[in-house]
Amino acid sequence: MPDDLSQSTTGHIPTNLRLLVLLERIAAEGAPVSPSALSTALDLPKATIHRLLATAEDEGFLQRDLDGRSYGPGVRLRKLSANTLSSQRVRTERLLVMKALAEEVGETCNLAAPGRYGMVYLDRVETHWPLRIQLPVGTQVPFHCTASGKMYLSSLRQDKLLRLLETMPLDPQTPASITDPKKLLDEIAATRARGYSTDDQEFMEGMAAIAIPICDDKSRLLTTLSIHAPIQRHNLSELENSIDALRRAGKSLEQIVL
Repeated sequence: MPDDLSQSTTGHIPTNLRLLVLLERIAAEGAPVSPSALSTALDLPKATIHRLLATAEDEGFLQRDLDGRSYGPGVRLRKLSANTLSSQRVRTERLLVMKALAEEVGETCNLAAPGRYGMVYLDRVETHWPLRIQLPVGTQVPFHCTASGKMYLSSLRQDKLLRLLETMPLDPQTPASITDPKKLLDEIAATRARGYSTDDQEFMEGMAAIAIPICDDKSRLLTTLSIHAPIQRHNLSELENSIDALRRAGKSLEQIVL
């Protein structure tokens, strides 16, 4: 029996580890994977792969991609990842970094991860100001009109992004929300170019926000780190002056995760 999973592509995967190794492989790819690609990578029969995929999909660990053939992480696998990131030691260190950031910039900061239908807040550190935006941990916000959501969209391959925009509702949250797919694509391209995303009263009137990606060692987005503020205190241009502090905190968070 192999003593580590690095030997899992040799075709000698113990039966009781096959589903785990398959999930590990899909999570490592960072993009939906086809059954034939998994069969080749894991050196397992296609019938075995299809059976494992069906089980994982039925139980919510995997979900089919928009093409109906490939598979990516499902709700339960995403929750497993989020719970891992939220282990007590990691969360304590993470909150220390976020608290230091909130104190430096004087505004609330949030950590969010992509869910199936939007970004989900994993952690937040509040500012001391009496006027602040109440978005508690567990809140799910749209992809298209939030800084965290647009940061996530900018991390997707262009083909997957285009498929997602074909089915994703672009409902207006405020008069400033981008609801035209072509304009949203332009905004996402601009986000990629500058390395951070913005929300100028697009999700909530009177609120501005900026966000950066928190990535793994393969430069794949895990979560986003953002700060937001009422425009009475900081408009978007003023908030962008905090981008260096946000990026320093992001680097510290990546060291904790990795």
